[in-house]
Amino acid sequence: MEEEKYMQRCIELARNGLCNVSPNPMVGAVIVHNGRIIGEGYHIRCGQAHAEVNAIRSVKDQTLLKHSTIYVSLEPCSHYGKTPPCADLIIEKQIPRIVIGCQDPFSEVAGRGIQKLRNAGREVIVGVLEKECRDLIRRFITFNTLRRPYIILKWAESSDGFIDINRSEGHPIMLSTSLTSMLVHKKRSESDAIMVGSRTALLDNPSLTVRNWYGKNPVRIALDKDLSLPSTLHLLSDNIPTLIFTSLIHPQEKHIEYITLNYQKDLLPQIMEELYHRGLQSLLVEGGAQLLQSFINAELWDEAFIERAEIRLQSGVKAPEIRNKISYSTEKHFGVEITHYTNKSRLNNPI
Repeated sequence: MEEEKYMQRCIELARNGLCNVSPNPMVGAVIVHNGRIIGEGYHIRCGQAHAEVNAIRSVKDQTLLKHSTIYVSLEPCSHYGKTPPCADLIIEKQIPRIVIGCQDPFSEVAGRGIQKLRNAGREVIVGVLEKECRDLIRRFITFNTLRRPYIILKWAESSDGFIDINRSEGHPIMLSTSLTSMLVHKKRSESDAIMVGSRTALLDNPSLTVRNWYGKNPVRIALDKDLSLPSTLHLLSDNIPTLIFTSLIHPQEKHIEYITLNYQKDLLPQIMEELYHRGLQSLLVEGGAQLLQSFINAELWDEAFIERAEIRLQSGVKAPEIRNKISYSTEKHFGVEITHYTNKSRLNNPI
């Protein structure tokens, strides 16, 4: 279908904003006149112009807008945020026909942009490639409907199901290659926050920064119940924003925020609430095994990426186990098998 072709182009454009638009959703827009694309745009960065604005600005002959159709992957906004309402601009430019991929789940929009356009006498079609458009903004939808970050689990394991040898010091077994490590850093650059447990922080001393890919560093998160992690760790000794969840009270430092939790109760709901109130829309959990398994057991995850190395360890720290393997796919990247799981609960409550 003609409309699906243009909506697919909107989705392609929108993906360009992946690392920069959070906490806003990724959105793409295309303007078509007499079967020809005359304008395109996407939301480039949070706080800057939305997709519809960029698409309209890109049209050289503005008089054509009165006889065009604008395709947009997400309902145009109707409220004043950091930018004026896109629905108002579409009305002002007298664009007669609007084709929308999906309705905005955000409570301040939620169909109001669609209604505003229809009240202005515009023809509005909603639901073209709706599933694909909703999947595009699954992080945004999860954050605004479930009031928690979109959670991605990531680990590497041996061919016989271990993530490391048993050790109290020394370096971890390298199960990733230098090339698959780039994929890990790419995922970091796409995430608002990254989390590890106290044992991983202590034994591996990770920086949890983006180094083998282009992009911003995520906010780092670690558990440290008794504040026993030494201040010399990378997590505590550089200037990158870091959250430490502890049972104790500790004064804040210039780049470290200490958050006191009730360790007598389930920690994950408390952590989710704190991350939600800080506007962290996506969370990458990298380790260790116990922390990863706690997310799995709580059904508190959306996607998981598991890298399987050819090496056999025969013993050591058992890899986490995902028991409900409802939806998954396996691909090879740089000769390494990587399995991608999608949580069944997300399939039952489609995004």
